[in-house]
Amino acid sequence: MMTKRRSMTIFAEETKIITTMTFNYDVIVVGAGHAGCEAAAAAANLGSKTLLITMDMNKIAQMSCNPAVGGIAKGQIVREIDALGGYMGIVTDKTAIQFRMLNRSKGPAMWSPRSQSDRARFIDCWRGILENLPNLYIWQDTVREIILDGDTVCGVKTNMNVEFRAKSVVLTNGTFLNGLMHIGRTQIRGGRISEPAATGLTEQLVSLGIKSERMKTGTPVRIDGRSVHFDEMGEQPGENDFHKFSYLDFQPRPLKQLSCWTTFTNEACHEILREGLPDSPLYNGQIQSIGPRYCPSIETKIVTFADKNQHQLFLEPEGETTQEYYLNGFSSSLPLDIQLRALQAIPAFRDIRIYRPGYAIEYDFFDPTQLHHNLETKQIRNLFFAGQINGTTGYEEAGGQGLMAGINAHINCHGGEPFILGRDEAYIGVLIDDLVTKGVDEPYRMFTSRAEYRILLRQDDADMRLTEKSYQIGLAKQDRYDLLTEKREQRDAIISFAENYSVKPQYINSGLENLGTTPLSHGCKLIDLIPRPQVTLENIAELVPAFRAELDKVSVARKEEIIEAAEILIKYSGYIRREQIIADKINRLENIHIKGKFDYNSIQSLSTEARQKLTRIDPDTIAQASRIPGISPSDINILLVLLGR
Repeated sequence: MMTKRRSMTIFAEETKIITTMTFNYDVIVVGAGHAGCEAAAAAANLGSKTLLITMDMNKIAQMSCNPAVGGIAKGQIVREIDALGGYMGIVTDKTAIQFRMLNRSKGPAMWSPRSQSDRARFIDCWRGILENLPNLYIWQDTVREIILDGDTVCGVKTNMNVEFRAKSVVLTNGTFLNGLMHIGRTQIRGGRISEPAATGLTEQLVSLGIKSERMKTGTPVRIDGRSVHFDEMGEQPGENDFHKFSYLDFQPRPLKQLSCWTTFTNEACHEILREGLPDSPLYNGQIQSIGPRYCPSIETKIVTFADKNQHQLFLEPEGETTQEYYLNGFSSSLPLDIQLRALQAIPAFRDIRIYRPGYAIEYDFFDPTQLHHNLETKQIRNLFFAGQINGTTGYEEAGGQGLMAGINAHINCHGGEPFILGRDEAYIGVLIDDLVTKGVDEPYRMFTSRAEYRILLRQDDADMRLTEKSYQIGLAKQDRYDLLTEKREQRDAIISFAENYSVKPQYINSGLENLGTTPLSHGCKLIDLIPRPQVTLENIAELVPAFRAELDKVSVARKEEIIEAAEILIKYSGYIRREQIIADKINRLENIHIKGKFDYNSIQSLSTEARQKLTRIDPDTIAQASRIPGISPSDINILLVLLGR
């Protein structure tokens, strides 16, 4: 039987029946983790007929490690995902059981939102979104190979022997490619506990010239909360102000808000952990792959920081009603008995019961320098990689990559310029540029220190930076764009009023003294007072009735958000302008394109290292070339001279 969109052929071979099915799509996304969900949703919302293939529909957007989204620099990425029209922020806001704005004691460039989520509801919310998106279809199966037409991908084949055809394919396989878990000397094949590994894809891609390596990550023990002595732990409640991840206008955090809890390891705990080191896969030679430096296991902590007699632990709830808790800071692959005994040495855990032990997992990833900035592979056209397959770690990093891969997979199907974000436009831009330019020598996670333009990439203004760009390509919808327009107009009206309103000493000095700031000797514009540390828009409005009336014009639903946005721009305007000037200077180098213009191996004036790395990475621009490790300023000057600059 044949139709325009589908064909099915059945072959009978004695008693064996082989069924081959072929379906046609624009975009196929393999894997329904955080990268895959964002990729599939983006492609579908842009208008591509999209298929999302997952091993288990009940594990869509599973939080494999801790049930939390955001954190330092990661929270900025989630806000960017939302500003672009992705869903991670929305799902997090709707399923949060705790919210905190980290780094509030520092400047706004460092503020980072973080939420604990209800793990089960997070999955349910994501599945509900995906199942109801027009243009998006889901298939439960495992992909074993890609289908090629020359050097172009044209589909995938699954373990059920089903062939799906597509113009673009996005691989977001997470930790499943030849995944191998370790608990002491026990080894279990799988991509997550109780979930099978994916085989075949790595071997095929390597045969096609794509370089593969192994990486390692881990997860801690899961604890039964009924066995914990919470009264002997420190309580860490959340915040419940106006802040949230999504820029859309809705009330966040409908679930009951819960506390996290803190405690510390001790020397007795460390001594038990040391006993287990001979059976630790990290130290007995069982694991050879690259591990995370910034999220070390507890056994790594006691070896690396042998002088410390305690390490802080965070007990995080997994959901609104469950008794399951995640022990942040105690990632381990030690034998089960060692993990249990070490925990029992901590007073609050003396009666501990666990649901499952911590474990390490090794998996395949691909050197991300083999990608273009649109996340398309250099070797195979229309094949995209996103998430941990690129050597990253973290839900947020995965989601950001997935969104960009989904957008660009759609563009490759229907035409248009690649959608690429600069380092001065988004943390997502920093992330992708770091991956394709520098590669990885450990699981990559985002930090504010990786961004040279932190003041420009604040969490409060991701919508101002990105929503219009997304609206222009058709991903951000009219309602989101209208909210942006309203926010910008009301924010700018506040700033304009402050710039033009004059204040006189006799009317305001007593109020300024009450705020603990120096009185005026002569009149000034209101905007000149606001940068003072003691002054906020709200408290100065109590001294200036006309300004109070101006603030009261702001729409009630987002009043605090808009006032905060205006205040940040006023207080930090000098820093913002200075950083923008620097970014503009660097961007001039971003506009000098060099891809395909040089045979680097023939330029003997370049260092040997420079010739090798420039040939391997083949940078798009002079600016990208300058960011390649090992490329010196003199190498860049040589290229500029050769270009006649």
